[in-house]
Amino acid sequence: MSNFSVSFRERSTDGLPVHVLDLTGELDAHTAGEFEAALQNCVDAGHTRLVVHGRDLQYISSAGLGVFMAFVESIREAGGDIKIAALQPRVFNVFDLLGFPLLFQIVETEDEAVERFASAESA
Repeated sequence: MSNFSVSFRERSTDGLPVHVLDLTGELDAHTAGEFEAALQNCVDAGHTRLVVHGRDLQYISSAGLGVFMAFVESIREAGGDIKIAALQPRVFNVFDLLGFPLLFQIVETEDEAVERFASAESA
């Protein structure tokens, strides 16, 4: 069975909260439900400014990528977004291969992802 966990932290930019989801381990068909539940909890609580921090994400399958796609539209319709930060090169390659950089802002650091929310607010 795959090891996977997701934990939550809150940051702020321009006085507005940004919720960071730290992913650890392998996000695959066996663990996608846990990630889906975490995103749903965020949405249910009204948290739509989300940063997915992937420094400790070792692997992602199409099932894990599907969770991102399942939520991005509704989060954007609610005025928020999902930004992705700090992916390991082999995990980024999977996102890149499937065109995710065209759909999501994928950045090098968590700080950069959080700042993107501030610059989006001022635009």
